[in-house]
Amino acid sequence: MDERTRAEVERAEAALVEHYPRLVRLAYLVLPPSMGRHRKVLTAHGLVQRALPWRAPRRPAGALPAQRGADTGAGYDLVRQRTVELALAYEERQRPAVLLPTVPFVWGLRLFPRAGGVDELALDQALSAVPAAVRAALGLWQLEGLDADAARAVLVRAGVADPDAAQRAAGQLDRRTAGTAALLNSGEFDPCTVQARPTDLLRRRQRVRATAVLAAVLVAGTVVVAALPGARPAAGPVPTAAEQALDPDRLLRTPHEQWAETSRVDFTAWPPRGRQAGDRQLLARALRVWAAPPPGTRIVAAADTSPRPPAAPPRLLYAGLIDNVMVVVLHDGERLVRYAEPEGATPTLHFARVDAADLTSAGGLVIGRGNGWLRYLIAPWVSDVGVRDLLAPDAPPHGLHLAPDGVTDRIPLPPADGAPCGHWPVAEFRSSPRIDDRRSFLVTDLGDLAPVHLTYLPSPAAGGPGEATGAPALHSWARTACGLRSLRGTGVRAVNNWAYAQQDLPEGGGTATWVCNRADTWRGPGRAVVQFLPPATGPADPGKTAGRAVGTAACSPFGRHVLAAVHWQAKSGKWYLLAAGSSEVTGIDVTGGVRAGAAATTLAVPTGPRTPAQVAGRLRDGRSLLALRP
Repeated sequence: MDERTRAEVERAEAALVEHYPRLVRLAYLVLPPSMGRHRKVLTAHGLVQRALPWRAPRRPAGALPAQRGADTGAGYDLVRQRTVELALAYEERQRPAVLLPTVPFVWGLRLFPRAGGVDELALDQALSAVPAAVRAALGLWQLEGLDADAARAVLVRAGVADPDAAQRAAGQLDRRTAGTAALLNSGEFDPCTVQARPTDLLRRRQRVRATAVLAAVLVAGTVVVAALPGARPAAGPVPTAAEQALDPDRLLRTPHEQWAETSRVDFTAWPPRGRQAGDRQLLARALRVWAAPPPGTRIVAAADTSPRPPAAPPRLLYAGLIDNVMVVVLHDGERLVRYAEPEGATPTLHFARVDAADLTSAGGLVIGRGNGWLRYLIAPWVSDVGVRDLLAPDAPPHGLHLAPDGVTDRIPLPPADGAPCGHWPVAEFRSSPRIDDRRSFLVTDLGDLAPVHLTYLPSPAAGGPGEATGAPALHSWARTACGLRSLRGTGVRAVNNWAYAQQDLPEGGGTATWVCNRADTWRGPGRAVVQFLPPATGPADPGKTAGRAVGTAACSPFGRHVLAAVHWQAKSGKWYLLAAGSSEVTGIDVTGGVRAGAAATTLAVPTGPRTPAQVAGRLRDGRSLLALRP
């Protein structure tokens, strides 16, 4: 390496030291959200510390090192480029050497950035729904202050296949979020200012004692063997990570009361339950089948959920007998894995993604399923469970018996595809008084291990979605519940009903409500369906579908503007084209088979029952908005 290269390395080192927090924040933003915050914090620090190029040869005698802060611009560009490349490789999985970086080691503590508010959480959820290249483009723009050309050059050198698409997606995300730069610079995304919490203290103490005893035994054994003439101690093989993951004695077991003492209320706070939680042979069989399913094993995986073997010892959530089927439920930090062992039959493995679960989405899981029924295993922070019918909104819920191990009695399944939709059973969970955010919430089954959380937003003024347990929410869901059947098996996490507009109908037809039904999946992309709900003929009158979109941000915190239209017939027999937009729509224009306009959020114009029309809205900020199409 020549003197110029040596100088570059020294400038890069000076730049890294000077701008270390800035680089770590950028790495933390680009890394995959599925890693979990503790691992992301440590990995971000490790990547930046590895971002220096290979060290230069030893300086000649008498040579002086480069001055800190002297011409570090080029050096900073070098370490920033390397940081982005390393962070992108984590998601792209294109460079095996990068997958296991040297990271700082923290024993006995969990580290995570300070929690932000609702806006930071919404941005974090939006970032988890886009690829790493988009997060990198957003970081280079909002954190680094690069213009489009400079950011594109960094992305190209980092190997991003389509940097222009990444920048466009980053721009769209930024436009949907107010104050993106300020949010990215907040404590929520600062891996250098972290909070520390202990891990499993009791289990750690047990391991310390066991390690001390084992060390003493090994030392004593070594002394005895060494005293034997000509004896040489043989080195035993060290178990690999894959072998450790199959050892039932290494399964993670959360203490039973930890959920009430932790800031992370999700599946990691579940203790092991079930009468067979100590059955080592059963647990070993479940782990072996997961790692290498024998022929005939039935494998069911939710949408975009990998059935890959465990990479590390998972957490045990349950092991016991459910309706004559031996069941083991494990959690590896990203997925739920249910092992079912029917007597005399081949086992079944069921996988479901549950990363970024919270108090409600980790409130229960499907522990057993039969012909027309299911059972839930509830979270330790759920104190009561009831069952209600969404199509009977005025009927009260009836209580459900819970076994001591948290397993519910049987609950009827929602109607199957093609069957009459005369009822829609849902479970109503109520969290324990020991939870500060005590609440009741509704979940329903759509075929996966994790039930789907149902929410309701009456208007934009309400802020964010609330629980669907009040009378307005239940009456809204009564008219849209049967549409949930189209979401079966799609990996849905939550579904929200947003009553975004109301409209007085022509000819005294009453008041109609426009509802956007938004389904969010565990992997990020969602689906939106707009329902036009005129005055109901009954509590379960489904109204009419006015628009739909798939793989969209519409009707989410990052797609707050919506517009839809529908043909409607008045009692007189006359047809109208009706349209309604959300609160930021200031005008609606119709072209095509009919031309009309209104300087309001709603429009009604006489037309034929099938007259083609193109509907567009004008937003308060001057942009246009196309109506969703059926």
